[in-house]
Amino acid sequence: MLGPEGAPLGIKPLPEALQLARELELDLVEIAPMANPPVCKILDYPKYLYELKQKDKEARKKSVAISIKEMKYRPKIGGGDFDTKTRKVAEFLSEGHKVKITIMFRGREVAHPELGMKILNKVAEIIGPNAKMEAVPRLDGRNMTMVLAPEKKVAPPKSRGPRPEGSATTGAEGSAPTEAGTEPESQNPAAPVITEVPVVTEVPVVTEVPVVTEVPVVTEVPVVVSAAPAAEPAPADALSE
Repeated sequence: MLGPEGAPLGIKPLPEALQLARELELDLVEIAPMANPPVCKILDYPKYLYELKQKDKEARKKSVAISIKEMKYRPKIGGGDFDTKTRKVAEFLSEGHKVKITIMFRGREVAHPELGMKILNKVAEIIGPNAKMEAVPRLDGRNMTMVLAPEKKVAPPKSRGPRPEGSATTGAEGSAPTEAGTEPESQNPAAPVITEVPVVTEVPVVTEVPVVTEVPVVTEVPVVVSAAPAAEPAPADALSE
């Protein structure tokens, strides 16, 4: 349970909480019914509803409803009409709306899409840096469309003025100021600084490589010159039989 100023009053039974609200001539309102236990507050209920409405109204004022406006041109549009429509497009973009530009072709005009492209390019050139092309021109049936969106302006970075001569300058964050014309001291003077890097200038090179110059060569190969004894001829008596 919360008091009128929002101070916690602890857990109270319902009859006691109602009695406290009546003594203060205020209302007991349950503001967090889903909590365990539910949270109630002693307040002026009509005033509470009025404050809720005011907060809702302020939120609606700050919210910006972005919608898509449409502006239609004709390939044979006159100069005055073109200027009027283009000024209206710029006005819509300045209000934060997107603008869909439509070129309407009639009859045989659809055979010359370059006329519509010329008008779209002229509109984009006049609008200039105030808009960006969100959808490129394309031919959809007898219409050529293009969508422009307002360009988000980026705030320029804040430039610091010139520092007066002789004023103290600060180095890195947390370092002490130094006078002008003097070099800032190192943040960690105790840290060693390597000024010379050792370089290896002599590399051991192997100049003598053992080479095997003598290879054992077999010059004599044993050759078998003797052959198996020839078979003895069969006796003549055996041949005549």
